Amino acid sequence: MSIRLDDDLAGDLETVAAVDGKPMAEVIRQAVADHVTARRADPGFRAALRVRMGKLRQLLGDDDD
Repeated sequence: MSIRLDDDLAGDLETVAAVDGKPMAEVIRQAVADHVTARRADPGFRAALRVRMGKLRQLLGDDDD
């Protein structure tokens, strides 16, 4: 997987990683994991996810709910 960052953000990331003594890839992985965890706990996200899941069930013809 690749990720494109603008120069300023890439520089900020490089600085954070260096200060923390971690590879940039590790800092990115942790940021993504933290973001996913936060989104899973967000009630608005969970509601939108239920709507999306309902639409996918309808598409599959599995609308018993």
